Amino acid sequence: MKYWILVTSLVVTSMMTTTLSAQVGIGLLGGIDLYQRYTNPADGIASPSAGNAIANIVFGPKIWVGGKKLSLSAEVPATIGLTGFSSKDYKGLGLAAVPVIGMVNFLGNSGLDRDAGPGFGLGGGIMQYRTELYGLTDDFISQGVTRDWEQVFVVQAEVGFGITGWTGKLYARYGFSNDDEELRTFNIGILADFNFIMMRRIKDPASAL
Repeated sequence: MKYWILVTSLVVTSMMTTTLSAQVGIGLLGGIDLYQRYTNPADGIASPSAGNAIANIVFGPKIWVGGKKLSLSAEVPATIGLTGFSSKDYKGLGLAAVPVIGMVNFLGNSGLDRDAGPGFGLGGGIMQYRTELYGLTDDFISQGVTRDWEQVFVVQAEVGFGITGWTGKLYARYGFSNDDEELRTFNIGILADFNFIMMRRIKDPASAL
């Protein structure tokens, strides 16, 4: 935990320093997860994992600070897997996750450049998640199975293409716990960022999306 506090402090300090001569952006991101998988603490009764490959919706706020070729961002890309379930033993439907992610964005992924181009980003943070979101079946409740919100550390990588405040990207996120529960998560999907401040600054109609 001390390591993550130190990393967070360094990132915040860097953002404050960069802000003195940087652009700032405020907007949203949205998209879909092509696949997501989460594990729960093992209880010796039910399968701890659940996943989903359809109907995974991602949506949340995002802020940027930096320049055209390099920016820092913070985002909360909340996701819900409407039809997620455990394929080994069905216990109920639904998956949900709420990550808090800090990213370092390069080139076209900066979200602050009017010119079109490819880019990439790297980052990490923490994520809360829950499986069997709509509730467990009576059979598993009677056996003593429970489902709570779990927490993991996450690392995230992205590749994309951006222009005038809009960025389309493919991302992957891996989560892990640093305790005996050995929780693991994985998400991969397609997202779009919308920097509303950058979009409003477009003066040349020829440069619009």
